[in-house]
Amino acid sequence: MADIGRSGEAAPGPAVAVEGFGRLVEQHRRALHVHCYRMLGSFDEAEDLVQETFLRAWRRRDTLRGEDGLRPWLYRIATNACLDHLRAHPRQPLPRTAPVVADPGLDPPLSDVVPWVQPYPDASLDAADAVIDRETIELAFLVAIQHLPPRQRAVLILRDVLGWSAQETAESLELTVAAVKSALQRARPTVRRHLPARRLDWAASSEPTAQERAVLQRYIDAIERADPGILVTVLRADVWQAMPPQPIWLQGRDAFISAWTPAMVGPEAWGDWRVVPTRANRQPAAAAYLRKPGETGFRPSWLAVLSVEGGLVTQITTYGDGVFREFGLPESL
Repeated sequence: MADIGRSGEAAPGPAVAVEGFGRLVEQHRRALHVHCYRMLGSFDEAEDLVQETFLRAWRRRDTLRGEDGLRPWLYRIATNACLDHLRAHPRQPLPRTAPVVADPGLDPPLSDVVPWVQPYPDASLDAADAVIDRETIELAFLVAIQHLPPRQRAVLILRDVLGWSAQETAESLELTVAAVKSALQRARPTVRRHLPARRLDWAASSEPTAQERAVLQRYIDAIERADPGILVTVLRADVWQAMPPQPIWLQGRDAFISAWTPAMVGPEAWGDWRVVPTRANRQPAAAAYLRKPGETGFRPSWLAVLSVEGGLVTQITTYGDGVFREFGLPESL
């Protein structure tokens, strides 16, 4: 990795030709988007910050010396653009209120509510020019690092996710090496406190496991067949569901079944369901389409991202149909 000084100047080398600058930076768009997404937790805001990064890079293009230093130079600009954005738009996780319904005797989730975290399509992750493993992009990790102050978050991402040295991180953030080490020492325990206890047992690869595929298919079968009996076999007893950006949530298998059964069967059923398997944040996900009574087509309804442990769903994070476009999902079935 090139040495980047406080002035934003990479190690001495030949200047990058102006006419090729746009082509060079464009090659890093998706990787920078993932980086900004980790910093912000928002897919939409990451889009804006990548554009801001390219604008700042163009204005400072005379400080870049050599194509070898381009990637770290862009990451530095992107990181500081995100920090500027977070200073201008401060936000904090919200205390978790009581669940709308819950089974008795269950401990609540460890994390507070982070309503701005959005899902990231795996297809877009695969297009990034970098290896992106589950443990650095899963929703649980995204929620956990949003509990960090922005500068601590930046230090943890640069050091533990991107693998930068303390010196490189310090120069990028205009900190001392001692300050970087101190920030990392404070950040790591905070993140661990907000991660699920058995997270290290989850599959670390970017590919779905056979078990996850099987669980996802059973979940889809339960929805399409409107069969709560199948759903019971898919969920762990302490499963919980969040529905961002709303702060509402529910906890417990019985509570989940009782809340969702009326939408599937009986006089109050919403209609017929079709569900498309997909992937988000290196996790199995399901995009549900609803055909209401009297309608002929299936329309987008919700997208659920599943956390799976030991062959059972432990958490469901459900988003509205506004995320379908980013996933390249059809407008109707």
